[in-house]
Parts: sequence; C-alpha cells; structure tokens
Amino acid sequence: MSVTVRVPAKVNVQLAVGAARPDGFHDLANVFLAVGLYDEVTVTPADGLRVTCEGPDADQVPLDRTNLAARAAEALAVRYGRSPDVHIHIAKDIPVAGGMAGGSADGAGALVACDALWGTRASRVELLEICAELGSDVPFSLVGGAALGIGRGEKLTTLETGGTFHWVFAMAGRGLSTPAVFREFDRLGEGREIPAPVASRELLDALAKGDPDALAAAVSNDLQPAALSLFPELSDTLAAGRSAGALAALVSGSGPTTAFLVRDPGSAAKVAQALRTSGTCRTVRTASGPAPGATVLGDRVAS
Repeated sequence: MSVTVRVPAKVNVQLAVGAARPDGFHDLANVFLAVGLYDEVTVTPADGLRVTCEGPDADQVPLDRTNLAARAAEALAVRYGRSPDVHIHIAKDIPVAGGMAGGSADGAGALVACDALWGTRASRVELLEICAELGSDVPFSLVGGAALGIGRGEKLTTLETGGTFHWVFAMAGRGLSTPAVFREFDRLGEGREIPAPVASRELLDALAKGDPDALAAAVSNDLQPAALSLFPELSDTLAAGRSAGALAALVSGSGPTTAFLVRDPGSAAKVAQALRTSGTCRTVRTASGPAPGATVLGDRVAS
C-alpha cells in the first residue's frame, strides 16, 4: 500500500523580521500565501527508513535523515511507538533552496502521508505540533491557503482571501542559505533599533478584498536587503520583472527566488517571457494562489 500527498510552495507577501532573540531565532510577522507549484510525497511500507527524490535539482536534496520528510516520519513514529519503516519518495516541482519552502512542504507531506498509511489518526493539533518542531515554515505547508505566522512563523492564524493572485517566479542560478541571510540581516542591523514585527493592516485588507493593486503597494520583505547583499545579481532580475509590467517585485522569503505579482494570466505570460529572455535568471514559472495545503491524493493505492 502507498499514500501520496500533494503539498504547495509558498510566497511571503510580507516578511517582517524582529531583532535576534537570545535563542538565535527572530520574531516574525510572516504573511504566507500558498501557490500552485507542488511537490508530491509518496510513502510505502519498507524494511527501514529510506528517502528518494526525482525532479528538477533533485541532486541537491539530502536523502539521509536530515531531510525534513525523514524527520517527519521519525517524529510521528516516536509519538505513536512504532518504527519509521517507510520508503519516502519525493517528486519535486518546488524550487530547491529557493525560499519557497520546498523542504518544509516535503516534511508536511510526509507527516500527513505517514499518518494516513499507518492509521495513526493524529489530530490536526498534534500534526501542527509536530510540524512546529520540524521547522518554522512546516506548519503553513500543512495548512495552505493564506495565513499570518508569528513567533518563528509557526504560530498560524488563517487569513481570508477575496480572490486569486497571479505570480511569476524567477529561479536563480545558485542557492542562498537561510541562516546566512539571517546572519547578514543581523549584520546590516548592527547599531540600530529593530522594531517589533507587525503585520500590515493594508496588506491584510488587500488579501481579504482580492485586490492585486492594493497588495502590490503593501508587499514587503525585511530579508530582501540581506539577500541582495549576498546575491547582488538578484537586483537585475527584480528590475527586469518590473520593466516587463509586474505590479510588484520582491525576493521570496530568504531567496534567491524572486517573485512578481501580476494582474492576470495574460500579464503573467508577458512577464515570464521577458524574464526568460533577460538573461538574469535560470528558469521561470507561473502560479496562482491561494492553493490548498497538504492534500492526500485519493485513498490508499496498492503499489
């Protein structure tokens, strides 16, 4: 028997970052929007825990027990007193190391898939607790849609959205380390007071109304200066998207993927084509949101 779960990518339409805490983390006001780029995580009974991966940049995905999907299986198994004997296969379509929570999505997907395969029937609260233990973005990968994350980003409040938002994503030629971006954020902020992170009222209203122009005026990412400091060439990508007519352009999360909000699918096609010919990025994808969170595809299927 096997179970397959589909999990979405995310874009941060607002990422407000506070000063470093004593534990090394940062308080966040993180407004997530799930978008329709998906990984599929399939779990099958096995003699031990094993991870395989296919898809774009699959060679960059760790296949040992540092992989969040493996850690998710182990965490659920420990909680229910069983062995994590599963083969986890990840079909990647979310950019790897791109600031779109691909690894977090795989963790949430494996957790939901193992819960279904093993019949543990964990509650939603339990699943979210395990997600929060795995990483700051993992709970949102489970929930999907749109949400405000506070704390490290793991404490979620679901947000209303009044329509569909269309995006173009440009993938860079190399990755960026999230810890390195946060360290650069701290370095750039030395000697000045960092305000407490607060969600933008204008941005939340724009999401609720489904208004792309109002959302474009409100999107922000406090990590963007740090990402651009470490990867200056991203400025050229952002400029190319703006010149092609994007309503807003920003680094997605810690980067290096850049995200462009557009008005409609036609505008998305135009901006995507301009980015492809700009020579400033490796690949380009279009997607819309909100998208659903971790979803089991069908019932258990015989392997």
